[in-house]
Amino acid sequence: MTTTARSGSSTGTKDTQYDLLWYTESCLDNALRLDSYIADAERDGDHELTDLFRRAQSDSRKGAEQGKQLLRSRL
Repeated sequence: MTTTARSGSSTGTKDTQYDLLWYTESCLDNALRLDSYIADAERDGDHELTDLFRRAQSDSRKGAEQGKQLLRSRL
């Protein structure tokens, strides 16, 4: 099995910049997706699951904010 190293030569973007962009977008996407999960749990009256999803959403928002701050300072 061979592995191919990403180099950024194809995109013109350093790998770490791409990784940071991907991470930030993933956190934002996850926060949005969790809205639906929270609504499902609330509709079923599952308070334990609702709390879990709200905590996860908060963590995703926090990660997104940290990613955005780093993006601002690096790009």
